[in-house]
Amino acid sequence: MLCNAPAIMFTHRLRYLFILGLAVYTYLNTVLCEVYKYFNIGIEWYYAFGTITMVTLCIWEGSRLLEPGFQKRLNTVKNKVNILILFFIAGGVLTTLLTAGIVFLVSMVLHKHSFAETVMPLKLNLIYAWLANLLFHLLNAIMFYFTEYKTKLVEAESLKIMTAQAELQLVKSQINPHFLFNNLNVLSALVMKNTGEANRFIEEFSKVFRYILNNHDKELVDIKTELNYIKPYIFLLQKRFAEGLHIEVNIPEDKERFYIIPASLQMLIENAIKHNIVSKSRPLHIDVHVNGSNTLVVTNNLQLRESVDNSTRIGLNNIIKRYMLVSGRQVEVHKDDEAFTDTVVLPASN
Repeated sequence: MLCNAPAIMFTHRLRYLFILGLAVYTYLNTVLCEVYKYFNIGIEWYYAFGTITMVTLCIWEGSRLLEPGFQKRLNTVKNKVNILILFFIAGGVLTTLLTAGIVFLVSMVLHKHSFAETVMPLKLNLIYAWLANLLFHLLNAIMFYFTEYKTKLVEAESLKIMTAQAELQLVKSQINPHFLFNNLNVLSALVMKNTGEANRFIEEFSKVFRYILNNHDKELVDIKTELNYIKPYIFLLQKRFAEGLHIEVNIPEDKERFYIIPASLQMLIENAIKHNIVSKSRPLHIDVHVNGSNTLVVTNNLQLRESVDNSTRIGLNNIIKRYMLVSGRQVEVHKDDEAFTDTVVLPASN
C-alpha cells in the first residue's frame, strides 16, 4: 500500500482544477505587483496568463510522468527520503527544460523578441517554476508520509485485534476442560454419597454443560441468561458441600438486562471454593449482588487453604483477561484481611 502514496497527489482527479487555480492566483499577484511594468515586459495579458498556466501544467504533469519510476524504487529501499529528494531533483530538471522551452516559444517565436529581451521573462518564470516544483513535492512528501502513517496505524490496529482475538480464544479454551474436571469430581462425590440424587444431578449437570457449549464462543451474555445457568450449578455444589456452603444471589430484575462475560459467575464461585476451606464447622458464604454503580459483586468470607497458596488462580485470571480483551475494562479484586473477606467486582454493561 505504501508504494502508491507518491501517486496520490500527482494523479488526483481534481489536479487540473488545482493547476488552474494556482495559475490564476499567480497571475493576479503579478498584476497587482506590476511585475510586467516594473521589468518592462511587453506581453498581452492572455499570453502572460497562458504562459503561467502552461508552466504550472508542465511542472505537475512532468512529475506525474516521472512518478512511476520512482514509485518502483520506493518499493525496494528502506530510506524513502532519498528517493523523494531524487524525485524532487528530477522534477526540477524537467521543470527547467520545459519552462525554458515555453518562454522561448512565447517570447522569441510568437512575439519575435530578442534573446536579451527574453532573459528577464525567463528568469522570472524559472523562479516561479522552481518554487512551484518545490511546493508540489513538499505537498507530495507530506501526503506520502501521512498515508504511510495511516497505513501503519491500520496495520497496527489490525495486528492488535488479531492478537487480542487469538489470546481471547486461547483463554476461552481453558474453560471447558477446567469446568469439566471440577464438576466430574462433584459428580463422583455425589454418586458415592447419595445415588438416589444421581439422576437429578446428571440432569442439572447437563443444563450447566449445555450452557457452556452454547455460549463459550460469545463475548457477552445478559445476566438473566447467566442466572438461569448458575442456579443448576449452585444445586450441584450444594449437593456436594451441603451445610458447608451457602450461596446467596440477590440481583433485581431490572439489572438482569446488563451483560457480563459468559460463565464468569461460575468461575468466581469455583475460585472461592477452590481457595477457601469449605466445611460444616467453617461454612463458606458467597454473596452475589449488584451495587449502585451497576457492577456485579461477588463476595466471600476469607478462610484460605494453605495447600493452594501458590495456585495460579486460573479461573480469576481467565475472567480478568477476558474482560480486558473484550471491553478494555478492569475487574476489581479486593482482599480485606481484617474483615476476612474476598471481593470481586465485575463491570456490567448495557
